[in-house]
This record gives sequence, C-alpha cells and structure tokens, in this order.
Amino acid sequence: MDVFKFWTVSLAFLFIQGCSSSQPPDPPPPAKTVFDPLTQQLDRAREVQKTVDENAARMRKALENQERGDTPQ
Repeated sequence: MDVFKFWTVSLAFLFIQGCSSSQPPDPPPPAKTVFDPLTQQLDRAREVQKTVDENAARMRKALENQERGDTPQ
C-alpha cells in the first residue's frame, strides 16, 4: 500500500511540474506614488526640449546652407 501512495504522489507531482510554465510570471506594475504627476511633467518637458533642439538644429543647418549659397533642400 505504501508503494501505491508513493507512486500516486510522485505522478501527481510530476504532472504538476510538467504542466507548469518554465518562465516566472510578469512582475506587477509599479504602484502609483505621489510623485507620478511630477515625473509625468518632467517627461513632457523632456519631450518638448527634444522637439525644440531638433528644430534649432534644423534651423542652424538651413542658415549655414543659406550662408554658403547652397540650394534649399
């Protein structure tokens, strides 16, 4: 009878291990904090600064081309 219990438990354990996924579950998203609105504003400010920098670089390049007498692109 003990052998029967051993094999039953062993087969149940092997079945559970065989059916489980090998990757751990995804971690939960970070909890909201009181600083979230501030970090969102900082992210928006960085995006605006990036846009301003791109436009300034484009304008600088256009002015340099105009000073050299190149045709506009």
